[in-house]
Amino acid sequence: MAFPPRLLQEDEELILDLKPHWWYLAPAGAGLVAAIVLGVASLGVDPSPIRMLAGALVLAALVWFGVLYVRWATTNFVVTSERVVFRQGLLARRGTQMPLEKINTVDFHQTLWGRIVGAGDLIIESGSEAGVETFSDVRKPEAVQQEINRQMDRHEKGRWPNQVLAPSAPPSLSIPEQLEKLAELRDRGVVTPAEFEAKKAQLLDRL
Repeated sequence: MAFPPRLLQEDEELILDLKPHWWYLAPAGAGLVAAIVLGVASLGVDPSPIRMLAGALVLAALVWFGVLYVRWATTNFVVTSERVVFRQGLLARRGTQMPLEKINTVDFHQTLWGRIVGAGDLIIESGSEAGVETFSDVRKPEAVQQEINRQMDRHEKGRWPNQVLAPSAPPSLSIPEQLEKLAELRDRGVVTPAEFEAKKAQLLDRL
């Protein structure tokens, strides 16, 4: 299930809508495959209790996989231009959201196997009521971390679109002193030769 657009706020943009990594389903999937293999093998066994036990194992593994699949399908890890949202559940639901302006740090953790399959944990610390939240089985957690940081930067700049910097104080150095400082900046590679010549011409015009 995709994140419902009706839950987005006005002018809020959906950036990422992720399901857990497929590794989340791997244990239940492996258990189901093993139970099916055992069930097929039991068909050649005469005692019916063994076949009944194998059938029960297949049913239990199928239920386990079904429950995890529904949970996987109804889980959304969402990054928008305003917040990070986590929602999970079909009937019984749980969720949390963190406004971007209240997020302090975003870290990720991957084991060696997690790096191979592209899964890991994302740890977000915020000043909201959620505090520190750990999200497991996130797809490409490093890329998600970078995207959250990118949206945090964009959001911060968007909060102060009309911010005007205070004018700098007029230089107290004389024009020869300014030329000397400018030459030092050129020699250090801070300004290009073309920029040096342009600024030099401006200063000489003021003599």
